Amino acid sequence: QVTLAESGGGLVQPGGSLRLSCAASGSILSTNVMGWYRQAPGKQRELVAVITGGGSTNYAGSLKGRFTISKDNAKNTVSLQMNSLKPEDTAVYYCSAGTTYGTTYRMTYWGKGTLVTVSS
Repeated sequence: QVTLAESGGGLVQPGGSLRLSCAASGSILSTNVMGWYRQAPGKQRELVAVITGGGSTNYAGSLKGRFTISKDNAKNTVSLQMNSLKPEDTAVYYCSAGTTYGTTYRMTYWGKGTLVTVSS
């Protein structure tokens, strides 16, 4: 079992920045990929970014260049730096962990989510 705890959400003005962090604990060695997903009101949950144990990253195409995912293996944390935020980035952001499966991911574990609101 892996427990994920997100932090860093909040209210930010358009054009601003925010950094989300996720602390993982438990059977972390059972996973080889961690990432961030988001769910906006009335929409399905979508991939934001993932990072593998080897450091490979994958981003949603529309977010690449504004968002950066990183990890600290020593601290078992994964972070998401979000810049040039837009109102459409408003969503609940979820940290997730799982395993790679070919070119896809099986995300087994999920945090409770942290709300990011982009508004003036």
